Amino acid sequence: MFQLFAPSLVDGAFGDPGLLVDLQGERRALLFDLGDLSRLPPRVLMRIDDIFVSHTHMDHFAGFDNWLRVVLGRKERVALTGGPGFVDQVEHKLRAYTWNVVQRYPVALQLDVRELRPDGIWRRARFSSRSGFAREDAEAPALPAGTLHDDPLLRVRAAFVDHGMPCLAFAIDGKPRPRVAPDRLAALGLTSGAWLRELKAAVLAGAPVETPIRVRWRDRAGVHEQLRRVGELAAAVLDVVPGERIGYVTDLRFSDDNRERLRALLAGIDRLFIESVFLDADRAHAERKSHLTARQAGCIARELGARIVVPMHFSSRYQGRGDELLAEVEAARAAPPDQLC
Repeated sequence: MFQLFAPSLVDGAFGDPGLLVDLQGERRALLFDLGDLSRLPPRVLMRIDDIFVSHTHMDHFAGFDNWLRVVLGRKERVALTGGPGFVDQVEHKLRAYTWNVVQRYPVALQLDVRELRPDGIWRRARFSSRSGFAREDAEAPALPAGTLHDDPLLRVRAAFVDHGMPCLAFAIDGKPRPRVAPDRLAALGLTSGAWLRELKAAVLAGAPVETPIRVRWRDRAGVHEQLRRVGELAAAVLDVVPGERIGYVTDLRFSDDNRERLRALLAGIDRLFIESVFLDADRAHAERKSHLTARQAGCIARELGARIVVPMHFSSRYQGRGDELLAEVEAARAAPPDQLC
């Protein structure tokens, strides 16, 4: 499996929920939720091109201002996506400040803000520092149902779950990637070079098999050049490997409906980041708060067939007892499939 993603919790298991997904070798990253971002240095925040907010409770959205302060005047564009009311909420954040000098910054920042409603309807607006972040309504994105983002490397999908309010759960799907087979490359008498990057880019972009590729290589006999086709070269020297799939699930009640929605979104997930807020002894409190217990999180992970599970969003009442929450998640994962949760 090609490891494009380098995911990490932004604020640890006991801190504000948040997931940073660095794209290795790409100089960009995705961010899920805008809680306390103080652990992320500016150089990391500057790599983030796309932000997805599960819902706008304070521990998921209060970091917006600090993030904006870092990127303002330094970054050109960021896309932000959230649930119902998100465009208005971002606008209110921006209108809370006075922007009488920002228009003169050499680097103009544009925020592309999108919201998805549970009925599948999109709203979209743009806010540019050139106009003091005045709202400009824009055309809804043309994306398949349930898809929030799609590019040659990855796709972000989502489903609404119930947290006493609509809350987004996310799937980050790496797309299949071409990988060079060194033995077959050597058997053809070729060496690596810029042409291989061009070939992989053409395959990722879905270029027609007849697309020409100029192959240049050097060996002891000197420099050589041939004109070959994408289709024949790809078949000869590339293998296609599957991408990793990551799930980010936070803030939801334990219900049959939520579990079904997660199964449809995340079945067979490779790596699952999931809230495990309370011990199961405090299940009644978890129900009042519309959160999962660690045992319930482990049951969901078992139902999904998750390969790796990273529990998070531990309640501060368990400081110093994180190992108990982890153990409860793992015990539920290891239980027989027919054991009730």
